[in-house]
Amino acid sequence: MRVVSYNIQFGRGRDGRNDLARIAEAVRGADLIALQEVERNWPRPCGPEMDQPAALSALLPGYHWVYGPAFDVDASQLLPNGRIDNRRRQHGVMLLAKGPILSFRPFALPRLDYGDQFNMQMGALEAVVAPGDVPLWVYVAHLGYLEEAERLAQIDYLAQEIARAPDQGGAWSGPSSPLEASWTLDRPAPPMPASAIVLGDFNSQPDSAVYARLTGAMGLVDSRVAAGNSANEGVTYLANADFPSATDKRIDYCFVTTDLAQQVAAAWIDMAADGSDHQPIWVELAL
Repeated sequence: MRVVSYNIQFGRGRDGRNDLARIAEAVRGADLIALQEVERNWPRPCGPEMDQPAALSALLPGYHWVYGPAFDVDASQLLPNGRIDNRRRQHGVMLLAKGPILSFRPFALPRLDYGDQFNMQMGALEAVVAPGDVPLWVYVAHLGYLEEAERLAQIDYLAQEIARAPDQGGAWSGPSSPLEASWTLDRPAPPMPASAIVLGDFNSQPDSAVYARLTGAMGLVDSRVAAGNSANEGVTYLANADFPSATDKRIDYCFVTTDLAQQVAAAWIDMAADGSDHQPIWVELAL
């Protein structure tokens, strides 16, 4: 099974062009695709205002998908006939899977107010997927970029959700009686997998407290390390003219639970992709 994570920067490439087709080509073929910075109805100088989840799903028609917007504001318009065109401007994370996405929950991660610094709402999503015979938890996250204190709060929140998931059960739990049949459609409750993949843009380098908490208290394994690479090896974010003070760094990860670590067959970074200021990260699991 192949997994890829890609912060697509709303489709804006290093050449300043917005081109979702090259985003789709960069991730095509993966069994699970985790995307960050996917937008709806946001005007951008590099491309037209569009529904990016719908556009990406059209470019990748062989996938089930869910979208978890975290930043959501009004984009409504009053039409000449007096009706309201009710639209939302959204920014969030997206998961596409070749197998069914059995259940899905979006999360708004904790956010701090930094006063004179712009800081937007970030989020994550939780899904139970069945890419093969064994269902998996998949968490797609995008942490804040300003300060580590906020990212630590976000990781702690996500860790609590992951830890309490087995006790909460899936989208529903228990058998359905005739009264509940309209909710369950006589289907069994979604499974509660033992294994999980946690991936996305963590805006944190391997020497950070965030990385230490993910691989320490949360007990997750960095898939690149599991594949035999050094934690400090590789670059997933390339410095660009939009942020002159930024440097090349590794801030995008795919973490797995310990039971999956031995199943990591390979992990690599696609340095040829040019559709964003991030690079896609790939992991191959022997599942």
